[in-house]
Amino acid sequence: MRETVASEELKVVTVDPLFHDPDDAHRVVQLAHRFGRYRIYGEAEQVDLPLGRGMRPREDSVQHFLRTGGARGPDPAVSIGTLASRTSYFREEYAYGGREHVGGIEGFLHNAGLVDAARTVFDRPVVEPSIAFANLMVPGQELAVHTDVPEFRGVSRKNLPQWLLVVMHHSGLFDDWRLSIATGIAYFQDSPSGALRYWPAGPGSEPTRLPVRANTAVVLDTDSVFHGVDPVGDGVEAPRLATGATLAADERGATWRLTGPDGAPLGAFDWDELRFSVSWKAYCFTDETDRDTWRGGGDDLTVDAIVDRLVADLGERSLATPSVARDPELGRLLIDTYVRYPTTV
Repeated sequence: MRETVASEELKVVTVDPLFHDPDDAHRVVQLAHRFGRYRIYGEAEQVDLPLGRGMRPREDSVQHFLRTGGARGPDPAVSIGTLASRTSYFREEYAYGGREHVGGIEGFLHNAGLVDAARTVFDRPVVEPSIAFANLMVPGQELAVHTDVPEFRGVSRKNLPQWLLVVMHHSGLFDDWRLSIATGIAYFQDSPSGALRYWPAGPGSEPTRLPVRANTAVVLDTDSVFHGVDPVGDGVEAPRLATGATLAADERGATWRLTGPDGAPLGAFDWDELRFSVSWKAYCFTDETDRDTWRGGGDDLTVDAIVDRLVADLGERSLATPSVARDPELGRLLIDTYVRYPTTV
């Protein structure tokens, strides 16, 4: 059964079941266990420019989370370190650019239900599955409200800062170059916590909550729909984490061990205590010609053209002059100007 929830422009499609054979879903769980160590999200991807020197990959989302306190709301008694640990979840890629990084992911990457749902989300018939990555969260963690990192012809998270790509999309100035990417969020366990919160009718609306149910997925345009994850576990606080912390299953696969950057143990969890999801991303095209233009690298953007266009728009808003320095102060101005987060959680 597939149910569509739509606003004027945006659609959300539920895929239930994700796999008709439950054993196929179980194989994804086995893959997660044998993959190895998972690093904190953001450590593996850092593209720097003078425009954002020293800024975090998702500076926009981080600053919003620090201001609001996330799903639990503001609390002056909570330290920045505690807030950071709540959102320092773990991620690794299983496939990228259609290339599999680990054996056994192909059944998920080319799942017919996800492909069909992507066609519905964008109303585009040509779908190219490309990316699969795992997110693992330990008790006490949550996912800060955000939109995903979009791509445009010639630029992606591999060659441009993530926050700048988000700014580009929310500015609306680069729609002619934007790639339509459908995202599937798949679950492989039942959980009373860690529900997906999302705003299909826009950031000015009330959020919808989707519970975590095994062998299901939801497909939507996460580059445009704000979303986050409610806290995992029942009223617990996340372990304090530092850069370099890892999460991995032990040799028997019975226990997941959290380890600090110095190798010191920070905690151990049963599988059912974790929140595990696998995200799927596919490019959607109107026809083969549209797809081939993307593959051939035609009509690509450049960094200079992007920044110049953003600065020109700031000038039209009387917020900057053409000679403004391309430094982190400009980067923060771009975030504050263009990225408008939901007002309710």
